[in-house]
Amino acid sequence: MKSLNFTSIGLISSCFKEKFGIPRQPGLVTAAKAQLKLDKVFTEESVRELDGFSHVWLQFAFHKTESQGWKPMVRPPRLGGNTKVGVFASRSTFRPNPIGLSVVELESIEIESSRVVLHLKGCDLMDGTPILDIKPYLPYVDAIPEAEAGYAKERPLNKMTVLMSDEIIQACHYASHRLGEDVEVLIRQLLELDPRPSYHENNTNKQRIYSMKLLDFDLRWQYCENNAIKVLSIN
Repeated sequence: MKSLNFTSIGLISSCFKEKFGIPRQPGLVTAAKAQLKLDKVFTEESVRELDGFSHVWLQFAFHKTESQGWKPMVRPPRLGGNTKVGVFASRSTFRPNPIGLSVVELESIEIESSRVVLHLKGCDLMDGTPILDIKPYLPYVDAIPEAEAGYAKERPLNKMTVLMSDEIIQACHYASHRLGEDVEVLIRQLLELDPRPSYHENNTNKQRIYSMKLLDFDLRWQYCENNAIKVLSIN
């Protein structure tokens, strides 16, 4: 097998600071923002006319899981985490080559201290993710409405109701003012999708507390009856 070498063209700065809790596909959490700062060798010329495209494809490396190797069969969350499929019939991070592909919204392009910065929305990328390539999204060839999607035929449902006390909502507003992002919407979109591993979904332990690092705070929540999530704290 031929060995190929790649060099990242830039790094992602994202609201997701750890693997747990990241949306399983791009575009599911539209409030999830990120910035891609290109290496200084890629000047403004390298992105000329890119701002005319609303979305871009990003090819990236799964830098936090590549050391764990790959498996010929995996358990995709869409099948409950119990049924195995071939790795090439999944979007698992545990691949022969740890390469991912996401289509994200391109909000704007900024030149910051002579560095090119792409402002992105709808991301499923962890902070520090190395980007390998950028390509413009072309709706007339990249969107195929009649395509078959196997066991993942439909967009995941928003399964959970997110409960926030007045105190939590106020804390979200303070964080939004500090960070310049709508923190309440981001948290609601994330938790509505139920970020638990699939094998936890039938867990009857309602006392278990989950947490994830989001933006510059720790988000903590607990599961309640009737498919509800109670946000406990953001600090």
